[in-house]
Amino acid sequence: MSSEHGKVGRPRSEQARAAILHAVDDLVVELGYSAVTLKGIAERAGVSRQTVYRWWSTKAEILLEASATDARQELEVPHRQDPVDDLTAYLDALIVFLTTSDAGRAYRALVGEAQHDATVGELLRGNDPIGDSAAVVLERALPAGSLSLSMPQATARLVGPAFFWVVSGRDPGALDPRELAIDFIRQATHSAAEASSPTTRADGSRRCNSGREDDELPPTAEALMPCRRACSWGGRRTTA
Repeated sequence: MSSEHGKVGRPRSEQARAAILHAVDDLVVELGYSAVTLKGIAERAGVSRQTVYRWWSTKAEILLEASATDARQELEVPHRQDPVDDLTAYLDALIVFLTTSDAGRAYRALVGEAQHDATVGELLRGNDPIGDSAAVVLERALPAGSLSLSMPQATARLVGPAFFWVVSGRDPGALDPRELAIDFIRQATHSAAEASSPTTRADGSRRCNSGREDDELPPTAEALMPCRRACSWGGRRTTA
């Protein structure tokens, strides 16, 4: 049997596997990534090192599998019909995952290690649990073809601001997931990009490119965001 990141070997004992995955999360939070060893993981999990080596080659592989498993559970949010509400719920779950979950803190440690360990970086590029979860939400929340970016670029744009805010040590309580969701839709969708390029009338006033007044919702953007949000300048609404 082959694991997602591990070696080919005998079928896993699910009890031992779960113990190892929980152990690596706990140890990274308690000791920091650099102090964690495969020997320490085995001891905390109550298994032999041979058991660990049968399935994984490095602590990074174990940590990524542990983080990916928890991320899939913790970042799975119920579908909302409104795209802004859907992305807001996801971003709120992401902030909670990164700041309060042991798995989220362990994932942050893994990302930090990837900055100076090419092997860990390659491992993350092959399996991105946060990017994968973001893609699921984007595919269901936005109409097909509405993204002006590739999916990898879109997921990076969606999670990037919150991720940077958290890993740079800033107060997560200052983040507004709804504003982040609205900003993403404004910047990363075709209809929002069209709506956010107002034309100037002869009298100097502006209107949406849809030809509608500021208070109307263009059909192509109605499912994404109000035209009045897209047609703002310097944070203020424009009026005809």
